[in-house]
Amino acid sequence: MKTTQTPVVVLGVIGSDCHCVGNQILDAFFSERGYRVVNLGVMVSQEEFIHAAIESAAVAILVSSLYGHAEIDCTGFRQRCRERGLDDILLYIGGNLVVGKLPRAAIEQKFAALGFDRVFLAGDDLEIAAECLKSDLARRARRERRRIA
Repeated sequence: MKTTQTPVVVLGVIGSDCHCVGNQILDAFFSERGYRVVNLGVMVSQEEFIHAAIESAAVAILVSSLYGHAEIDCTGFRQRCRERGLDDILLYIGGNLVVGKLPRAAIEQKFAALGFDRVFLAGDDLEIAAECLKSDLARRARRERRRIA
């Protein structure tokens, strides 16, 4: 018989970014919604995210960045996930992702091209992020059931 496990998400602030307040808010927010959060804190490397995701059997990696250099910090992230066997992990990113002003669509396109499934900007409603995660996980479960059947 298959048991239902609490979904695990890995959370952290990537690169040389030391902004910690939002990280703690995200931890509490997703914990309250029934996820087991593995919070890596600040100044986290891609490899640390990936290692934690493997160790915890995470369903998603939630990357936070507030200092505007997320593109540099996240280049190659999806490929590294694939190289380590995390082909199906959900990758979300949020925060103040670029320096200067760019239209939302341009920022979303930039990070989608880097392999992120969802992109959120500073000030976005966390409830929307939670609904997206729930929806993405349900879609992945349906796809897996069809594959098995």
